Amino acid sequence: MNLRDLHYLVALAEQRHFGRAAEACFVSQPTLSTQIKKLEEELGVALVERTPRKVLLTDVGREIVARARDVLNEVEQIKGIARRTLDPESGTVRLGIFPTLGPYLLPHVVPRVRERFPRLELLLVEEKTEEVLRRLREGRLDAGILALPVHDDSLHVEFLFEEPFLLAVPQSHPLARRSSLKLADLGDQSLLLLEDGHCLRDQALEVCHLAGAGEKSGFRATSLETLRQMVAADVGITLLPTLAVKPPVAQAPNVQLIEFRGSHPPSRRIAMLWRKSSAMGGFLKQLAGLFRELPKGLLDPHDAVTPAVATATPAKPRRDSPKRSS
Repeated sequence: MNLRDLHYLVALAEQRHFGRAAEACFVSQPTLSTQIKKLEEELGVALVERTPRKVLLTDVGREIVARARDVLNEVEQIKGIARRTLDPESGTVRLGIFPTLGPYLLPHVVPRVRERFPRLELLLVEEKTEEVLRRLREGRLDAGILALPVHDDSLHVEFLFEEPFLLAVPQSHPLARRSSLKLADLGDQSLLLLEDGHCLRDQALEVCHLAGAGEKSGFRATSLETLRQMVAADVGITLLPTLAVKPPVAQAPNVQLIEFRGSHPPSRRIAMLWRKSSAMGGFLKQLAGLFRELPKGLLDPHDAVTPAVATATPAKPRRDSPKRSS
């Protein structure tokens, strides 16, 4: 048994296809198939079930793959320790981030990361929260930027910032005449939300629960931009994170942004997470510091609020001056 064979086995478990696994490992399909067969013979057990369309892992195969991932991850940690010792600010960091944050946060941070760590290769992976967590646990990511809470004792949590929400409404909506509002003002409203799997959906549902609001039935958006355009089209109202309405994001027409007031306005807490066993912990703390030090005012929702739409008042009838007789 060697590390190469374990790498082949893990690739096969991920791809569920000999051809794609071989391509991912940069070897021919017969080579990978032969090495998997030799590994099965050495262990004396069947690791995979070969079917015409795909590959299935046996029960013992799944258990061995999990152990193989741990072994390969520890090998990468050993290599990482050596690289960081020679040059602490070089190497590669694989960073996962969720879709409703990545496009709006990264433009403000990545240039500063490149300036501070010019030799660092930052590989960004945008996935939903559960996928980022899965890859993080499997060692396929070095760190993840996620919304709290995250319940996993194996992960270190480094708090970054708290991001307020704003209410987005069409200009024709009654709430558009408000310059600010309390959470309770949403009590009789139905909000447009994202589809299942997005952490922003869970956060918005929590806000709805606290306010006594509901979800608009018959529609679930696939992205934050879809939500924004549905508000612009007069379909309904929604919550938008502050970063998603700040430059360089263009303001959508017919969308009124309203700030929440009160002692506990709705928001989400953002953190960077990595495995407690990671050899990169010290460096990741430095990287988290750059993500924490955002430009001044970037998280201030008040700067993004659009002026309240004034209620139109009917014009007074014009009185013509009495004509003078000549």
